[in-house]
Amino acid sequence: MIGVAEALDIILARISPAGIERVMLSHACGRVIAEDVVSGVTIPPLDNSAMDGYAVRACDLASVPVRLRVIGDLPAGSRWSGALGPGETLRIMTGAPVPDGADTVVRQEVTRRDGDHVEILEREDTAHIRRAGEDIRAGARVITAGTRLRPAHSGVLASITCAVVSVYQQPRVAILSTGDELVDIDGDPGDGRIVNSNSYTLAALVRENGGIPLMLGIARDTPNDLRAFFQQARHADIIISSGGVSVGDYDFVKDVLRDMGAEMSFWKVAMRPGRPLAFGMIEGRPAFGLPGNPVSAMISFEQFVRPAMRKMSGLRNLFRRTLTAVADEPVATRPGLTYFLRCRVRRESDVYRARVTGEQGSGILMSMAEANALMVIAADAGSVQAGDPVTVQILDPEFDTTAAHQF
Repeated sequence: MIGVAEALDIILARISPAGIERVMLSHACGRVIAEDVVSGVTIPPLDNSAMDGYAVRACDLASVPVRLRVIGDLPAGSRWSGALGPGETLRIMTGAPVPDGADTVVRQEVTRRDGDHVEILEREDTAHIRRAGEDIRAGARVITAGTRLRPAHSGVLASITCAVVSVYQQPRVAILSTGDELVDIDGDPGDGRIVNSNSYTLAALVRENGGIPLMLGIARDTPNDLRAFFQQARHADIIISSGGVSVGDYDFVKDVLRDMGAEMSFWKVAMRPGRPLAFGMIEGRPAFGLPGNPVSAMISFEQFVRPAMRKMSGLRNLFRRTLTAVADEPVATRPGLTYFLRCRVRRESDVYRARVTGEQGSGILMSMAEANALMVIAADAGSVQAGDPVTVQILDPEFDTTAAHQF
């Protein structure tokens, strides 16, 4: 049995980024870009007006109010061929290139138009001009490889005319549940059978983390059936099974994987829940044998499969956010095991507080659904008392959001 950190090191050392594919920009948001993007253009390409108003020479505004002659109109998308002379101005729209000779745009709101003249009523402290290259300069790196693309990145890429981008392929993750006691969601759970929730939970976790789940179904507790399902799973980039990795008479996953030539690295991790956990490589593909209990499967996925998926996806930041909270209540632990306790974290003034979400049995899925974090108790930390600081791993992307605006 090995520790959590050692298990992670073993897994991540075997994971490499997936292949690269080219996708249309319209489909790239949320994907991980596979190469640095360098702009070939300058944005904006020319000095342009930040306001609707009048392009003027600042020296003509030495004394205001001042009356200037309007020599033309310049809408956005057009350029003025001439240059402003003394006492002249040009009506200009937002985004239009500033004409030669002008160095200031006066807002329309501080002017009064009179035929082919305009009176400038106030002198302002700003020129209201967007300078060429103030957003992006040609040759500048605008996005770094390993970045998950957000909507703003889509806008940047569009502005530099990048219609197709290179992204890492999304990991295809084969998901297999094992157990004679399982039935699918539309099956009959009578006679002590259990609906297979793990496949649906794990598929959702895979999607949440940018992968493509391949749900293979339920394998019966026989070596032949397991072998057939694992053969199907070889088409995936990552293989996940749940159940069949403990020490029961019908836990054949270990034997089947060995028979198929898998290079297994470990079978147990010193953690609770999730101790019976296997990892190895089948023909270069990482294979995870997760526990069968629903919560154990989820927590094992979070700690081990999720970082592996993120590394395979080309991401640099592999782990969930952690912070320090104050425990609301005592928590008993056993030395030698790292505990991952379902909890609810809340903020009170400038302090985070954490309370476990009820019973922590590995089959109690509702306590996982009600949790927004995991309280992580290190193997050498000992029991926690009320008021002690604890590390919490945030699970909920909505954590710290609020229904009320803050401004």
